[in-house]
Amino acid sequence: MRAHGVVATQMEQVATASGVSKSQLYHHFPTKTSLVHAVIDLRAEDLLALHTEVLANVRSVRGLERWRDIVVGRLATVHGAFGCQLGTIATEIIEDDDVARASLQGYFHDWEDLLAAALSAMVEDGELTDRADPRALAQQIMVALQGGYLLSQVDRSEEPMRRGLDMAIDHVRTFQSSLPTD
Repeated sequence: MRAHGVVATQMEQVATASGVSKSQLYHHFPTKTSLVHAVIDLRAEDLLALHTEVLANVRSVRGLERWRDIVVGRLATVHGAFGCQLGTIATEIIEDDDVARASLQGYFHDWEDLLAAALSAMVEDGELTDRADPRALAQQIMVALQGGYLLSQVDRSEEPMRRGLDMAIDHVRTFQSSLPTD
């Protein structure tokens, strides 16, 4: 599904790629929709685990830059291909699958919450001034992140992601206290 998309992937291809019989596949996933929902959950768990681990330690703008470096580095290993693990599925199915749309919405909000928590910690630690709105900044970073995934996929380069996140982090920096910490 990651390589060919949800719509183009057939259950028979999944059975062959996973080395199981079609009857085994259909035993666990009676419909393609049930398989897609499981794929969404699996991808979201992996993605959120990575970002949870990294963002839990972000207490400074430099920490955000380290997070950016990890995101960009992972994208560089595939030359910008495939886009966001959740975003690519979302663009294919959200209009036709309300359950998947609600699930994806929840996962994107969870991801944004991780960013907001890191930014809130930066405010609490005095890295950012009280004028900073962690929720709004987190959403702005998510917008840059998702745009970065799309444009990196089109360009087959991690540079659009780097530029988008740099722009978002530069905006966060405008709220930095006069004595930045590391």
